[in-house]
Amino acid sequence: MSQQELAAIVLAAGQGTRMKSALHKVLHPVGGKALVSHLLHTVAELKPAKTIMVVGDNADQITNTIRGVKFANQDEQLGTGHAVKCALPALEGFGGDLLVLYGDVPFVSADTMQSMLDAMHSTANCGLVVLGFRAKDPAAYGRLIVGSDGSLERIVEFKDASAKERAINFCNSGMMLIAGEHATTWLNALTCDNAAGEYYLTDLVAIARAAGSRVEHVETDEADLIGVNSRAELAQAEAVFQARARADAMKAGITLTAPETVFFSYDTDLAADVTVEPNVVFGPGVRVESGATIKAFSHLEGATVRKGANIGPYARLRPAADIGEGAKIGNFVEIKKAKLAAGVKVSHLSYIGDATIGTDANIGAGTITCNYDGFLKYNTHIGAGAFIGSNSALVAPVNIGDGAIVGAGSVVTKDVPGDALAVSRAKQRDIGGYAAKFRAEKMAEKQSKKKG
Repeated sequence: MSQQELAAIVLAAGQGTRMKSALHKVLHPVGGKALVSHLLHTVAELKPAKTIMVVGDNADQITNTIRGVKFANQDEQLGTGHAVKCALPALEGFGGDLLVLYGDVPFVSADTMQSMLDAMHSTANCGLVVLGFRAKDPAAYGRLIVGSDGSLERIVEFKDASAKERAINFCNSGMMLIAGEHATTWLNALTCDNAAGEYYLTDLVAIARAAGSRVEHVETDEADLIGVNSRAELAQAEAVFQARARADAMKAGITLTAPETVFFSYDTDLAADVTVEPNVVFGPGVRVESGATIKAFSHLEGATVRKGANIGPYARLRPAADIGEGAKIGNFVEIKKAKLAAGVKVSHLSYIGDATIGTDANIGAGTITCNYDGFLKYNTHIGAGAFIGSNSALVAPVNIGDGAIVGAGSVVTKDVPGDALAVSRAKQRDIGGYAAKFRAEKMAEKQSKKKG
């Protein structure tokens, strides 16, 4: 199908009161990306001519966040049919099919959407395609009633269904594809002559059949149609996303020693032969190259890990951390906006921020780059082969030359030449017998206080 023959309409005007949140429902993240952004990313694979998002409550949150779509306002919430009708002015002059989706249902696949298009255009006289699913617990879903000829006869709401119809587990997702040649006429034929006084999109089935058109149905997995209306459902959607991400990772040749404890983001990029130990969290923007190991209880976000590097355990890589090939980042080390060359070792209890570190440099335990003066950030450069002794503070801006050594416990405020030794600490002085005298005095003081 040509992209000029399809428009996607994404409904996102609901109030989302069950979320109990100041943030619009469809902007809540799953896998580090807003619910509606998951859906829009999938829709984009179909290359529709137009994508219209219908907004209402807290519309400014969506319009200030989402790009690449047109917006239509539904100022008064009068049902799903009314919401789609609100999109029609933005489609003036467009004669293609309308694919109706929901912004709080993030996981509908491109294959499912394409199946709906295929069903429409491979079936004679088809004017409407409804997306359905087999529910494990049909509960109060509307039921799809399929006729003997395989077409969809009607949608029966739970409250109106007979006992026999309630036993059917083929349920309505609410999503449908409307033939462009009929869309405007049929949508304008919707009425609000019902107890709720709302325009129901499901009434299009009866309207289409009355017009002599065939109504088709497409079935997809229930997990693809998870809708998010509460915090509990948001957690359920996150669980579905993570389960799929873990399965995809292992299928791609990545070792997850305890898959259920590893959490991915929508854009996590791990190469084959990466090993991920338990309780690792990948925030957005992480890329890990082949042969690297991410050890237990590490957190990565916006970071790049090169081939064969070892991260953790208990390491934190923050945005713009770039860890070189074969480098070692050990326990309780934090790296931020720093580029580490191949073979660098930062093994224990250190903070490296706004820095570059040359090949095979060794950073001792407890080292920090003092990159912030309360107003501005400054850079630290550590040369290739340099050795930074434990418990050193490098006060930026500062340059440590290639092969230089910084003595343990130093506070370095000036550049250190290559191959030089820098020591910045008070000269050690031993006072003989002082410790014994000190203990005796303090013991006497303690006994005196007890007697008092």
